[in-house]
Amino acid sequence: MTTHTLSVLVENKPGVLARVAALFSRRGFNIDSLAVGETEQPGVSRITIVVNVDERPLEQVTKQLNKLVNVLKIVELEQSASVQRELLLVKVRTDASTRSQVVEAADLFRARIVDVAPDSVIVEATGTADKLGALLRLLEPYGIKEMVQSGLVAVGRGSKAITTPALRSAA
Repeated sequence: MTTHTLSVLVENKPGVLARVAALFSRRGFNIDSLAVGETEQPGVSRITIVVNVDERPLEQVTKQLNKLVNVLKIVELEQSASVQRELLLVKVRTDASTRSQVVEAADLFRARIVDVAPDSVIVEATGTADKLGALLRLLEPYGIKEMVQSGLVAVGRGSKAITTPALRSAA
């Protein structure tokens, strides 16, 4: 099995995400990461899906996705030909003696301190899953009180863009 990142352009309508996710579920595939957001074109959203499957079953799912009326375009993004990032917010336990060490650790990873409280700081970091994992391992000894990590978002490198075809008219 290999990891695949799909960029799926869809009409921004209720229920579209549920139908797309259900298609993977019916096939017995676990979605490793899922991120959805509006694109530069009004009425169009991009769903970034990371799934760990073999080529053949993924091809079948892609064909079925293309049949969904609200799906406009599907592209598989290769890691080497795209920029892929995740967002991490982590609340780390600190006190007067450890705060500067946590700040230094965040600086090493080009992360930012976005909130400071007497007993904690919140660190914001973006990057690959490997980078964020390494940051978490460095912060773990201080005590992680809470954390949230977004799904992967990705865009193709260079001048090529995943253009959105004209929206299908409602008949």
